[in-house]
Amino acid sequence: MLTLEAAEKMIAAAKIKADSIGQPVNIAVVDHGGNLMAFARMDEAWQGSIDIAINKAWTSRAFDIETGKLSELAQPGGDFYGIHVSNHGRVMIFAGGVPVKKAGRVVGAIGVSGGSGDQDQAVAEAGASSFR
Repeated sequence: MLTLEAAEKMIAAAKIKADSIGQPVNIAVVDHGGNLMAFARMDEAWQGSIDIAINKAWTSRAFDIETGKLSELAQPGGDFYGIHVSNHGRVMIFAGGVPVKKAGRVVGAIGVSGGSGDQDQAVAEAGASSFR
């Protein structure tokens, strides 16, 4: 189970990474049911990325896959082409959403938005890797 304490630790680790690369971001952590547990909007992070961060976390948990990897499967001709319009448009198919696992089971996810795809992914991975 993902606790609030663990979610806050993930956000703290993600913020450290975002600071180290000089990119303010929005960071969301969801539980096993995709429900928002913790959120942080760093100073100067884009307001428009708030929902994107939350939805990246939700998408990653809903499909138990990194959103960047889902993007690869969602290209024209791919098995999941068009998935981004499902679930009332909530599905995000660009990097920055990472499932969080314990003992091989997905217990939640972290979503990051506000930088480039590579930046969002790096920050999300930093946050996820703090969960043990």
